[in-house]
Amino acid sequence: MKFARTPIAGGWLLALEPIEDERGFFARTFCAEEFAEHGLDSELVQCSVSFNHRRGTLRGMHYQAAPHEEGKLVRCTRGAIWDVIVDLRPDAPSFRQHCGARLDEVNRLAVWVPPGVAHGFLTLTDDAEVFYQMSVAFEPSAARGVRWNDPAFAIDWPAEPAVISERDAGYPDFRR
Repeated sequence: MKFARTPIAGGWLLALEPIEDERGFFARTFCAEEFAEHGLDSELVQCSVSFNHRRGTLRGMHYQAAPHEEGKLVRCTRGAIWDVIVDLRPDAPSFRQHCGARLDEVNRLAVWVPPGVAHGFLTLTDDAEVFYQMSVAFEPSAARGVRWNDPAFAIDWPAEPAVISERDAGYPDFRR
């Protein structure tokens, strides 16, 4: 895997290094040793998938509160998404900054979301599927979020959401 730093401290964009032949290719999508070498949590304890019927579906911006902060490895396995992370860690040099990247079934990129950083995405195609690997188990009582269009972050989304949950649309303004 190739690791590229994002503007968010501890955030990474990961690209596959496929080995190709007449059958197609083979590529590693996770390696505990490589994660540890980059200072990332190499223990991934839970996996989830998000399937999204419609283009323009927005999910986020989600995170888990202390002491249940989670690191996430996120990959779009079908379709395409615009993936965004927002740094909510007051002591981080990238506090309140965000970055986004296109993740899709063709570029096969993944993003590492560090603990304490909010994550969300907007689907760019119908029938988009997103695969998550998390460093801690989901704890419903620790689930939190910030609003996708909060002026405190000024996220430049590629389009307005067509589908968004009431919860995600109703998060209050970020205050810190």
